[in-house]
Amino acid sequence: MLEFTWKLFSQTGNIDTYLLFKELEREQQPSGDEREAERKEVDQPVF
Repeated sequence: MLEFTWKLFSQTGNIDTYLLFKELEREQQPSGDEREAERKEVDQPVF
């Protein structure tokens, strides 16, 4: 979906399409809480 939205924006220059792209991009990134949980998992030794 990101690729399609970016391609549409690059062809049209439509600001609303760019804002949609950025919103979709943000939704795909893990939140701060999720990143913190992932970091804690990596930092803990495995027994």
